[in-house]
Parts: sequence; C-alpha cells; structure tokens
Amino acid sequence: MTKVINVGPKAKAMIERDNKVISPSYPRGYPFVMDHGKGSEVWDVDGNRFLDFMGGIAVVSTGYSHPQVVKAIQEQAEKFIHISSDFYHENWVALGEKLNEIAPFEEDALSFMTNSGTEAVETAIKLARYQTKRTNFIGFTGAFHGRTMGAVTFTASKAKYHNGFYPLMNGVTHAPFPNPYRPILERRKGEDDGEAVVRYIEEEILAQILPPNEVAGVLVETIQGEGGYIVPPDGFYPALRKLCDKYGILMILDEVQSGMGRTGKWWAIEHFGVEPDIITSAKGIASGMPLGACIARKSVMTWENGTHGNTYGGNPVSCAAALATIDLIQKQFLQNAKEVGEYAMDALEEIQARHPSIGEVRGKGLMIGVEFVKDRQSKVPAKELTNRFVDKAFERGLLTLSCGQSVIRIAPPLSISKSEIDEGLRLFEDALTAAEKEVN
Repeated sequence: MTKVINVGPKAKAMIERDNKVISPSYPRGYPFVMDHGKGSEVWDVDGNRFLDFMGGIAVVSTGYSHPQVVKAIQEQAEKFIHISSDFYHENWVALGEKLNEIAPFEEDALSFMTNSGTEAVETAIKLARYQTKRTNFIGFTGAFHGRTMGAVTFTASKAKYHNGFYPLMNGVTHAPFPNPYRPILERRKGEDDGEAVVRYIEEEILAQILPPNEVAGVLVETIQGEGGYIVPPDGFYPALRKLCDKYGILMILDEVQSGMGRTGKWWAIEHFGVEPDIITSAKGIASGMPLGACIARKSVMTWENGTHGNTYGGNPVSCAAALATIDLIQKQFLQNAKEVGEYAMDALEEIQARHPSIGEVRGKGLMIGVEFVKDRQSKVPAKELTNRFVDKAFERGLLTLSCGQSVIRIAPPLSISKSEIDEGLRLFEDALTAAEKEVN
C-alpha cells in the first residue's frame, strides 16, 4: 500500500505564521515547509523525506548543500560579504572570466551581474536599446521572462501576469512560439514549424506592423519554461539568426532556466548550432544563491560608465557560489545531465505507453516536460488531472511543478542519480494512476 505523507503540525503552524506576514502574491503550490536538504533529497520540518524533481525551479543545479559550494560560501563570508559594485574583487573578475570562457559565441564576452533572472532580462532590454538606438522588440507567446515591468511586458504565458498592471512597457510585439506538438501556423512545403514562425515574423510583423529598422531585438527563451517546456524544431534558430542578421536586429536569448548545463550542454542554444548576441542566465548559476548575468558580445556591450549599474552586482558570496557551481557542472554534472536525462526520457516513454493521458514527453538533458491530455487525438489539455497529479505526487514524497496548461516539468538537480530517477518515476507513475482514477 502506498504511504501517504500528511502535513504535520510544525508545517501547519509555519504556514499559519506565513499567512500573517508574507505577501499573498506568492504562488504557493502545496504545503511543503522545508527544513533541510542533501543532493536531490529534502526533508520538511516534521521529518518527512521527499525526492525533488523540480530543483527549486531548476535552481539547485549541484544539489542541496553541496559541500564544495557550502565551503566556497563560508570562506568568502569570513572575508567579506559585500563591497558594492563601485569597487573590484577577485570572485567577480574570476566569474566574468569563466562566463567569457563558456559563453555561446566565439567573440569575447562581457558580463553584467544581477541579483536575478528578471534583472538580467531588464539589463538585456536596456542594452539592446542603447546599442541599436532602436526602441521596439519582438517577443513570443507562451514566454516567461520575469515580473518586473520590462520583463513582464515580454512575459506572455498567463494573462494574470499582466492583469492590473497596464500600461506596460510599450514597443513589444508578440509572435507565436513554434510548438511542434500544438502548431499554430500553417507550414509551407519544406518548412518546419520554426521556419514557418520566422516567415510569419518577416511577412506579417516586419512587413505590416513594425518597420525592421525600428526593432532593437528579438527576445526568446531558447526552450520555453513556464510556457510548457517546449523545444522548438531544429529550423527555428538558424532561420531566426538569418532574419536578425538581415535587418540588424539583436538576437537575445533568455536561458535563465535552460542554461548552466540544464540540457546537457552549457547552453540550450548549442543544440541548434547558432550564436546569439546577448544571453541571460540566473537560476542554476549559483546553486541557489541570488545571482544572474547578462552576457553579451564585447562589440554589443559598449555602453558608457554609469549607464547601468546596481548596488549588489557581483556580490562576492554569490560569485563564490557560482564559481564552485560552474566547476562542479564542468567536471561532473554536465555529462550527468546528458546521460541521466536520456535515461529519464526513455523511462518516461515507457510510462507513456501505459498511460494514454500522457500526450507527449519532450525535452533535452534534465529539462523534461510531460504533457497530460484528455485524449491523444484531440490533445485537449488535462488541467484537472495535472493539478491532481501535483497533489498526489506531494502526498507520495515527490516534489513537482506544473507549467503550460497541463505539463509537469522534470528539472531535478543536475547531480541526480539514475537510482533516484527510478525511485522518482515509480512515485510519478503511482501518483498519475491515483490522479487518473479520481479525475476519470
């Protein structure tokens, strides 16, 4: 009989305290109150053990409290915690050198350090306007780039992110993101869905709505996260790169979720053989310490002293965590993400064969989406099933998060083992079976 984890008294008391003092805007998924974690395992305040399949939203790349990351944080904290971005320190420079080394373009890279992904996106927006002297942008439906005013204008995964906040930043036009499982545009002979989208941008948007010489950049998640863990077809980025080059438009990639080894390569764009002009990173860059980066070609990041800045940029403790994180990813977890990701995909496809409610399994590395549908013919999103699954998984000791309309994202620490994947997928299938019985 499946053991069901009940919310304990300590967790209930903590949630009561939280409700009295914390903003209700935070989208809490289920009543998990963390006490501590190690690797891919976490424990709540009542001593219940969980396996983590969401990694703090793809943040805890090296696992919870990896000794090398903890040591780096401790050693730096003993020296100094803050000096401000008006001055210099070793970890900041060393991280910039490392990001230059792994940046997904041949040209030298310069980096602007931030506290989060949304700040990295805001930096990219400002930089693109400054560099091109243009003011308009193209974004994509289904996108999530953050919730600050510029980033949330590009965000188009849920209408509620805009509700109550108009007017947003002007100058953003959205195109459909190429989703091979749910194509929106009609393809011409020889095109894939990605190439059809790029043709739509040129023929419909640039020809009829936005003059190309007014467009500063195209901002796109290399693999959509919140929108449903959607992997675009192979033709999309080569065609988009060609379009940007044709009109002098900057290609800006948001790899806040898909970067830092998540897909089995440093950057998801490396799967598509294309170089961007600007790329944003955060989440997995520092194993959970608040840090982001806007990384650009040296020829693009040419703004003058004082044009953009922040107090906490290049925080020494966060940079120390990032250097340890990148070292671990490079030496161990990049390959692990590739191998264990392939292993998980194979296992999920076997589960799919037993469950018609799984419409598609997709992803790269350890960025995997499982889409639930009411039936595979109509592909109608199974929203109720998805919600019930998340609850059932939690009750069985598996932490998951949904995205899109009815997709479960699997984004565990990059350090997760095959045996832990096996354990997690047993819980996954058990939870799905229970949810199917309730919904059907």
